Formats: sequence, structure tokens, C-alpha cells
Amino acid sequence: MGSVKDLEILQEPGESRPGRGRFIFSDRYSAFDWGEMPDHIPDKGRAVCIAAAHYFERLQEKGIRSHYIGLIEDGIAKKLGELKAPSNVMEFQLLRVIEPCVVEGAYDYSPFLEERLNILIPLEIIYRNSLPSGSSVFRRLKEGSLKLEDIGLAEMPQPGQVLEETIFDVSTKLESSDRYLTWQEAREISGLSEAELEEIQTIALAIDEVINAEAGRLGLIQEDGKVEFGFNAEREILLLDAVGTLDECRFTYQGMPVSKEIARIFYRETEWYREVEAAKARDRLNWKNLVKSRTPMLPAALKEAIADLYRAYADELTGVKWFGAPPLRESLRVIEDVLNPV
Repeated sequence: MGSVKDLEILQEPGESRPGRGRFIFSDRYSAFDWGEMPDHIPDKGRAVCIAAAHYFERLQEKGIRSHYIGLIEDGIAKKLGELKAPSNVMEFQLLRVIEPCVVEGAYDYSPFLEERLNILIPLEIIYRNSLPSGSSVFRRLKEGSLKLEDIGLAEMPQPGQVLEETIFDVSTKLESSDRYLTWQEAREISGLSEAELEEIQTIALAIDEVINAEAGRLGLIQEDGKVEFGFNAEREILLLDAVGTLDECRFTYQGMPVSKEIARIFYRETEWYREVEAAKARDRLNWKNLVKSRTPMLPAALKEAIADLYRAYADELTGVKWFGAPPLRESLRVIEDVLNPV
């Protein structure tokens, strides 16, 4: 299925009805569009699955439709409150994925535009509450691929700037490397109407607000996050994939990253990362073939501290000791010591 979770198809979707599938959340992790990294984070799959289910159930209470059915235990789908132990398997309504074609080195979305029901929308919607120093916004503004008016700003932002209002960004979902789009380009490749695009942004803002409130109970600040959507058999918008996890969102605690950004911080100091960035600049479609360095492993102490971070987030978010992890702030102290040794 992907770099961090696998897909089991129970019933294939059709043009007039959704299918049924299961995500098996793994302990794998990814970074910089590379795909699976060389080592695994213990308990990450179960912790992410629990956190994602928590948010789906909270959002359903708010009237937000999603593909979520439940988590699998003893062979059946259950809500979080019915589980006896953490599960890494989520059952959901399965939609069709219409892949774009590659024609003369460019992606062609015409096959998708012929479909309207039970389909994944081939976009990732990014919402931003602040602009941390690692945000792609700064690079794109500098190189000119993004303009201030594209994101509703009147003047150049500063790293770490908290935004007065949430801003939205959009990128591709099904290409070999995520590609940021203008909203006009997003409409053209997805076939969305203006009203549907506005509805998606409204739903994304509501999701952002719920995650802000839930994560805020843990002392976390959500800087940004991403969401994916699809259409059901009535062309109603459904929230898909997973939301609110340490993989989908960028959180901080007193300025310290609390997300998979921690692994990225380590990798940005490696020769492998420098090769990845150079390769992407040379060939957007086949850049992975240009990277010759071996992907390094995480230091053992950093890997275990990241594992405790995922465990603690699931425990503290739900109020259930699924993993009995040490407090989230303890793991962050260990991570800071490893990344910034005295």
C-alpha cells in the first residue's frame, strides 16, 4: 500500500458503491518522499492507529463524514471504547483510486476527470497555523514558485511566525514526489467545482480546530497538518486516510518538535539528504535512481525516544494507558539531549 501502512481489500469498490478495506499500520516510517526508511519505530503502528481512531470518532461527533468504521479486534470492527488492547488494524469504506498517466514526462489526469463517484480526490490539503523554520513556504517564496497572495499574506513572513488566520496549501497526492499546486491547478486536475473546493477548506478548518483543542490538552501546539478527501456514491465529501497523528501533523511542545519532524532533523544533517534534494532538482520523476548514498539508520537512543513519544501521545490523547509510556515531556528531554549533545 505505502511506506508506513498496508492495505487489505475486503471488498472492491465499484462506480456506484464503496468497497471495504483495512489499513494495517506498521512500525515503518518515511521521510522526504523516499518511502520506507531502513529501521522501524517500535509500537508506532498501534500508537498511530489509536490516535487516528480517536480523531475520527471525535470528528464524527461533530458531523464530519469519514471513511472510518472501527478498529479490528477478535476479527470484528470496534470503537475505541470497546477495545481490550491497542490495535494496528483499521477498517474503513474503500474508494477507487484513479491514477494519473505519465505522458511525455508530465502527469495526465484526464482518466480521473471522467469519474465522479466513489473516488479518492488526488490532492493533499495542508492547513497552516504557523510557519516554523522548516516550512516549505519559505523555500517556495524565495524561489518564486509561491507568491504571498497565493496564501493570503500581505508581507513576507518570518520563521516561527504564528498566523492570525489559518492558511491553506494544496499538493498532489498520487505523483512520485509531492508537487505543490496553485488552487487553479488543483481544480483542473481534480475536477472540483468552486463550491466543492470551498467545502473542503471549510471541513479542513473544522478538523484543524478539533485537533488544536485535543492536542492543546497535552500542552501541544499544532503548527500544520494535512488531510485527504474523497467522494462517496452521492458525491458527498468524505475525510480519508488518518488525521491528527504525529505523522500527519506537525506539533511542538515549548518549541520542541513533537512529530516525525524529529527524524527529519537528524536526516537533514546527512550526506544522503543532500543527495536526495539534489536529485529532486535534477529529475522530478526519476530522482530516486540518482541517489547513491545508503540511507543511514537512526541512533538507537533517538529511535527508542521517538517510539516513547508515539506511545505517550496515544496514551495521553485518549486518557487510556494503552502502552504505559513515560510522560510525553520525558521523551522530549531525551530527544533534545540526543539531537543537541553538550
